[in-house]
Amino acid sequence: MIVAVAPGTVATVVTSLEMRVRPRPRPLPSGPLALRRWPAPGLAAYRQLFRRVGEPWLWFSRLVMPDAELAAILADPGVEVHAVIDRAGIEVGMLELDFRRPAECEIAYFGLVPELTGRGHGRWLMAHALMLGWRAGVERLWLHSCTLDHPSALGFYRAHGFVPFRREIETFDDPRLTGHLPPDAAPHVPLLAAPA
Repeated sequence: MIVAVAPGTVATVVTSLEMRVRPRPRPLPSGPLALRRWPAPGLAAYRQLFRRVGEPWLWFSRLVMPDAELAAILADPGVEVHAVIDRAGIEVGMLELDFRRPAECEIAYFGLVPELTGRGHGRWLMAHALMLGWRAGVERLWLHSCTLDHPSALGFYRAHGFVPFRREIETFDDPRLTGHLPPDAAPHVPLLAAPA
């Protein structure tokens, strides 16, 4: 079945993946980056990093979320935000873990700024995500990826032991047309404006 996607909207296939067995412990890989816990980050700083990491992939959910709702999530003790820091002390990536469901950890956000992709830093960040996510009481680690993400994302997650368990189609108003992201964001996704 083919379903038309209305002009002004974007469609993506979302794949949810899970890991139900903790991987064998391994030493954390070394690298030039550091991971720092970012407890209850300020909304402006959080959104700035979220945009820097996610703009190429049309991440927009936290940009349009009402301030009070986002502040409540970031301040929730069941949510951990970690910033990836380079040698100059600049935030260049993020890892957000959500422990609000009993016995589960969702890797809610995982990414690096575009300049760092393809250099092996993703493996470094995933090693930290697995170490931090698989804590006492956690029986399931899961995440989702979509066809707007980096082309290697799904294979990357599967290579780290995540198994797909659900696929859905999601549509949403194109954030480049709503003004939440610039028109040149995610040039690999055609921008189809609604007719005037």
